[in-house]
Amino acid sequence: MEQLTDRRPSTDIPTSRMWRSYAGGWLAYMLLLAAALQLDNGESTGFKWKGLAAVAWVVAQALLLALVWPLQGFLERRRLPPVGVFLVHAFLAASYAILSMLPAMYYGTTRPLAYYVWPTLYGAMMYIVVAGVFHAVRLDAARQRQALTIQQAHSLLIASELNALRSKLNPHFLFNTLHSIIALTRRNPDAAETALFQFSDMLRYVLDTEKTGSDRVTLDDELRFVRDYLELESLRLGARLRVDWDLDDAAGRCSLPALSLQPLVENSIKHAFNPHSRPGRLLIRTGVDARSGALTLTVGDDGPGAELDAVRASSGLGIRTVDRRLRLEYGPAGGLAIDTRPGAGFTVTLSIPTAQGAAT
Repeated sequence: MEQLTDRRPSTDIPTSRMWRSYAGGWLAYMLLLAAALQLDNGESTGFKWKGLAAVAWVVAQALLLALVWPLQGFLERRRLPPVGVFLVHAFLAASYAILSMLPAMYYGTTRPLAYYVWPTLYGAMMYIVVAGVFHAVRLDAARQRQALTIQQAHSLLIASELNALRSKLNPHFLFNTLHSIIALTRRNPDAAETALFQFSDMLRYVLDTEKTGSDRVTLDDELRFVRDYLELESLRLGARLRVDWDLDDAAGRCSLPALSLQPLVENSIKHAFNPHSRPGRLLIRTGVDARSGALTLTVGDDGPGAELDAVRASSGLGIRTVDRRLRLEYGPAGGLAIDTRPGAGFTVTLSIPTAQGAAT
């Protein structure tokens, strides 16, 4: 049984790069402030020791403002409304601005009141900038988590639809094959017995893909399955069925979804051979496109053909389901092309990107 893993997006925010940038910015600011204070000695000589107090205050500011990060995390967890968050930050910005006057008061309190206005505004702006940067980091992390959640939901949706399509193909194949065996039983019981043994091998192939939880098989495996199917059909159709194989050995290890080729072969037999008593020819060709590297599979017959619009409007399950599976799994790079017209046979070509990986 396939194990299920917890694919919920992590709520942890990678912050190592942010904190390195934070520390580097404060360090640069501290060095710049220290150099400015020493150059502001005027005509006096010697080291201006009072400048060290301002530099030490920068360290205290950096540590104090770093607490805004866990505070924002706390506010997120409490799910405060935007107005509440704004009021909290407004109060803290004002409190921090008042604290920012301390270095100015270090040099004395005899200055006019206007002298303290700029440090207060500067402190408020510093809080706003740091809080804004932290908020932007958290918003970006939330955006990435949301994008990951959407991507995972989309992947699960595609996987569910693929499983549903595969579940449609399996009983479709079983029903049609059993119907053929029943028809054979009435005419040739010995051949029907042989067909049942042949069918058991085919059923094992289908069940193996169900048991592993993955419908990926090699082209060689799919071709062996198709050969078994054709041998079973030849018991019913006899000499009417002729098959030409044009196989590229280099493509045999490429992987593809199981039951991609067999429904196309079944479609040709159903529409080109069953309604007619004359012999027919079936062509199965495989290869790898030299330009795109895609695996190409072609199934064609020399039957009566059909109008292409009528084929597209048909409610038939086989071709429609194969086409949908390829487009879900490979996107625009994968798909199915039909070439037919009345009296000119019916040809279907699949294109499967080999970038999805060859089986090893």
